[in-house]
Amino acid sequence: MKILVVGSGGREHAITWKLKQSRKVDSIFCAPGNAGISLLANCVNIKADNIRSLADFAKRNKINLTVVGPEQPLAMGIVDEFKRRKLKIFGPVKKAAQIESSKVFAKEFMQKYHIPTSPFKVFDNSVEAIGFCKSVEYPVVIKADGLAAGKGVIVAGNFKEATRAIESMLVKKTFGNSGNRIVIESFLRGQEVSVMAITDGKAIVPLLSSQDHKQAYEGDSGPNTGGMGAYCPTSFVNQSVMKDVNDYILKPVVTGLRNENITYQGVLYAGLMLTDTGPKVLEFNCRFGDPETQTVLPLLKTDLADIFSAVISRKLGNMSKLAWRRGTAACVIIASKGYPGKYKTGHRITGLPTGDNSSCNIFHSGTKRNGNNWFTAGGRVLGVTGVDSNLKAALDRAYRQVRKIRFEGARFRRDIGFRALKQMNRRK
Repeated sequence: MKILVVGSGGREHAITWKLKQSRKVDSIFCAPGNAGISLLANCVNIKADNIRSLADFAKRNKINLTVVGPEQPLAMGIVDEFKRRKLKIFGPVKKAAQIESSKVFAKEFMQKYHIPTSPFKVFDNSVEAIGFCKSVEYPVVIKADGLAAGKGVIVAGNFKEATRAIESMLVKKTFGNSGNRIVIESFLRGQEVSVMAITDGKAIVPLLSSQDHKQAYEGDSGPNTGGMGAYCPTSFVNQSVMKDVNDYILKPVVTGLRNENITYQGVLYAGLMLTDTGPKVLEFNCRFGDPETQTVLPLLKTDLADIFSAVISRKLGNMSKLAWRRGTAACVIIASKGYPGKYKTGHRITGLPTGDNSSCNIFHSGTKRNGNNWFTAGGRVLGVTGVDSNLKAALDRAYRQVRKIRFEGARFRRDIGFRALKQMNRRK
């Protein structure tokens, strides 16, 4: 097979790395890719949102399968364009991608099909939204309707913070057109976890659960980021919880979309809160999570190319059980100083290991290379994933490697997995 991976981050690096292990994959292209991905694949200078050029490239180079990493091209309709040209592609069509590209669509869809989520209201007028917030119980969650790179969610602890968030989105247009409408919803308490599942529109196969760390600083403080680290699997999701997630969330989504004449093929990512009354949906994503993918794929034993092919041919039902490596994977993101706000790039990176190491993987998110020298080229720069028999050992592996890697302004959270470690200590 000749495969094209669309995207340029750590998630795409992990997907490329996993596909490279398949005996069925002959060559991999990545558009646009990054410096780390270039060690595994042929990077092509086409941006992820340049749909027509990507389709032209796939046609011209007889690509057997295209895999889409980021949400933006999916929301723009890359799958629709490829299918129109009879090109095989892994990912949901534009209508299905609304489950992520529109928070309003997702919440109204969940309400219609009785999928557990928090109560909500939708606003496009700041005065009405602020008026509503005078009578709510705090904290509340305020979300921009459209895509905002994981940063369009604000938890407001009081009326003043809610007003500031509403004005930022609806008046100041901090998130552009993505903030033309907002969702204000009740705050849910519990453990936040992620469950990604693969579906061909009929069958749905959950992957191992994971837990992301979205806030910038230790103890889940500071602004939301694209993710500062993750681990997989999480002990908070046992067999009973996974059954509830499958029966009351994942399956009803696929069935509900089919009722709307939308066939969902690809990854369905459920961001969940495990509340006292069961799992409830915080958000849906229409693609692999980042950095969750960097922890899930290192534990996957089943050939990833086989999984993608089963989805494309709508034969996922023949692959109901995936094979997994025993143990835990933990990813620590090394970010630039200032991220998720303004940050500088171009700092030289030292301490990167050479060669492949099955118990510790380096996934590049924002790097450039000049000869043998590596430089920062993004807010999230590297993801270091340790794999071992348990969470503590996996984290020890990751952090040992993280501390060897240096660049000016490098920072990382030192408490990845802290909730699970606390739970483990309580059990002792």
